[in-house]
This record gives sequence, structure tokens and C-alpha cells, in this order.
Amino acid sequence: MIVVLMGVSGSGKTTIGTLLAERMGTVFADADDYHPEANKAKMAAGHPLNDEDRQPWLETLNALLRGWHESETGGVLACSALKEKYRETLSSGMAIGTVKFVLLDGSKELIAERLAQRHHEYMNPKLLESQLATLEKPKDALCIANDKSPEEVVSEILEQIK
Repeated sequence: MIVVLMGVSGSGKTTIGTLLAERMGTVFADADDYHPEANKAKMAAGHPLNDEDRQPWLETLNALLRGWHESETGGVLACSALKEKYRETLSSGMAIGTVKFVLLDGSKELIAERLAQRHHEYMNPKLLESQLATLEKPKDALCIANDKSPEEVVSEILEQIK
């Protein structure tokens, strides 16, 4: 099984993804680790990425997911996946349903509070507005409110994706 935990920065993708992968007995990857340096520098300066910036990064992530699929290992990826076309790129080359998208949702206030409490090497908290504006909520993804403990959120995801 391949699960992509999606949502804006601060929605809890890394925290929930790490625990979810552990409970599933599979690997975890954070899409942020795959950004080229130019993307990281742009975000650190407070400038949102555009589709051209994201496309090579999304193709790299698609190769990662296809590798998990072909090796039958599965995995959990934390990735913003804000637009439908980004999600299409991520799941390209695999049968429909191979990749399960889970949107970690939360109020703007909750997410802004989380961003204010953490230091991220290049994710500028000022980018939250642009991420919220860009987010196209998926119609076919599981939507989970991440307003409980990580253990409770992971249990809810596991119950619903089986």
C-alpha cells in the first residue's frame, strides 16, 4: 500500500507520516527532502513555488512511488500535493487506487500556530496563505481532521484505508 499524506505546511504530514509508516511496517519519505536547492532557496526567501518549479520535483517523487509499487514494499510519503494535477503526476504510471491520498486538514489558525512554533530550514510561515489559496481539496481522498493526538489520527487513517 502506498499512502500520500497531503496538505499545507504545518498540517502534520511528517509527524503523522512517520508514525503511520511505523504502524504499517513500511518506509517513510518526506517530499521536502527531494526538493532541489533552487526550490529551497526560493521558499526560504518567502516566494511560493510555481508549477514549473514543482514539476521536476513531482516527477522525482513519482519515480520513488513507482519504485515502491514495483518492489511491492509500499510506503508513506509526506507531500503537499496541493493541486489535482500534482496528484496526477505523483500517481502516474500506476493503476488507479494504487496510491491512496489522505488530506490532513486543520483550521488556518491551528496550522499557523504550529508553523509559529517550529523552525523549518526553508519553509517560510509567510507561505501559508499562498498554500491555502493553491490547495485544491481532492474529491477522492480521505480527509482527516488533524486536531487530535498523532496516535488517534493514525488510528483513524488505518481504520479508513483498510
